[in-house]
Amino acid sequence: MPTTASAPETAAPASVPVSPPAAHRFTPREILLLVVLCASQFLVALDFSVLNVALPVLGPDLGLGEAGLQWAVTAFALPTGSFLLLFGRLGDQLGRRRTFLTGLALFTGASVLAALAPTAPLFLAGRALQGLGAAALVPTGMALITTSFAEGPERTKALSINGSLMALGFTVGMVVGGVLTDTLGWRSTMGLLGVGGLLVLLVAPRLLTESRGARTRLDVPGALTVTGGLFGVVYGLSTAAEEGFGRPDVLGAIVAGLLLLVAFVRVEARSAEPLLPLSLLRRPTVAFGNLAGLATVSMMTAVVFLMTLYLQELLDVSPLVSGLVFGVQGLASVAGGALAPRLARRFGAPRTLALGLLGQGVLTAALLGLGTERGLWLVVLAISLASGLHLVAVVTYGVTATSGLDDADQGRATSLVTSAMQLGLALGIPLLSALSVGRAAALRDAGTPAAEAALGGIKLGLAADAAVLLAVGALVALVLGRTRAARVPRETA
Repeated sequence: MPTTASAPETAAPASVPVSPPAAHRFTPREILLLVVLCASQFLVALDFSVLNVALPVLGPDLGLGEAGLQWAVTAFALPTGSFLLLFGRLGDQLGRRRTFLTGLALFTGASVLAALAPTAPLFLAGRALQGLGAAALVPTGMALITTSFAEGPERTKALSINGSLMALGFTVGMVVGGVLTDTLGWRSTMGLLGVGGLLVLLVAPRLLTESRGARTRLDVPGALTVTGGLFGVVYGLSTAAEEGFGRPDVLGAIVAGLLLLVAFVRVEARSAEPLLPLSLLRRPTVAFGNLAGLATVSMMTAVVFLMTLYLQELLDVSPLVSGLVFGVQGLASVAGGALAPRLARRFGAPRTLALGLLGQGVLTAALLGLGTERGLWLVVLAISLASGLHLVAVVTYGVTATSGLDDADQGRATSLVTSAMQLGLALGIPLLSALSVGRAAALRDAGTPAAEAALGGIKLGLAADAAVLLAVGALVALVLGRTRAARVPRETA
């Protein structure tokens, strides 16, 4: 199922009609292939949230104190966010199928280790290996999707399904994690990931065909600086969520990470065979598409986290009702994913992306009207509609950032797409959580009652969330809305 690279999105005015292609329906083999690749991405998204509600039970069982409990999540997020670009490039070099299957095997085995671990060090080692496996299978899985389905309606539909399932995975993880922890214990959350990974691993080798880019020498200095830089930033922000920004190691890690990322840019500018060609980032669709992806994913996961606190701590809503709220959100996400290709065909992917971001920002801002004794229905309505528009943005940022590229560049491009998504999952919650916690503490110190202080902290997080979305949405509209991007061709019946 080879793809043929089409002209860049900037090549045709939006007003020029595009002839519809011949009708395309996925073959049974294409359907199975998409199921396998999307299932792997779903498992990684699930892993980001399935353990969250189990932490109060997990800590005493493994002897993890409150200060060390964050590492149950951070140990997974650190390698996932740090090694994405490196493994995406290795997939180009060594073969995407090979790298994907290796990452999937590591993720599956590490899930079993985490489920059976008798001590905290072994459990954390399992979580770190899970993250390393996820860093290998996510970018190569995305690259296999974009190289297996031709650019246009076929690829848009595939990316829509994948984006919907990834967003749904994060939401489902919170619900499933609570149910499993209450019924079978926290270890069953890791066991579920192991079983899911094994099922995909049994089917994938028969469906996947090898895909790789041109063989070049690996950019070792680039790999070291970008991996170290991402590690420092993710570690610093993740730790700040629990400990605040005042600790020297937190600020030191963030500053060191940012300096290494600056060094990475300088290294890539001078490298004959860069890990990430800067010419790729100079394409507006690639640069602003991925900025939009980072914004929509990080801010959506953060608002879900803040609303979980609001429902359970301020409204005293039961975990079951909270789960139902986020279940409605999941259904809205699926609807948004189904709507995204139609909007992209009509308005073009970049303009639809801006619409998704701006709508998500407006609905997040609506949550600033919440009070300490009311707000359940506002949460259900606003967060559900925001989730639908979030999926519109997720699908169209992937289409925008990978359109008009040759297959040889798809590994790098999809590594960027998945890096934006995974970094969003890793960074959104700790960053806005740190803002929210700091604001609530300041209000309590000033004599504000505890409930009102907590609400004040949540509202600061929501305000920051909405501001980021509205700013990035406006930027995408201004920059990409004028690129005369071609609409996604319409499928014929």
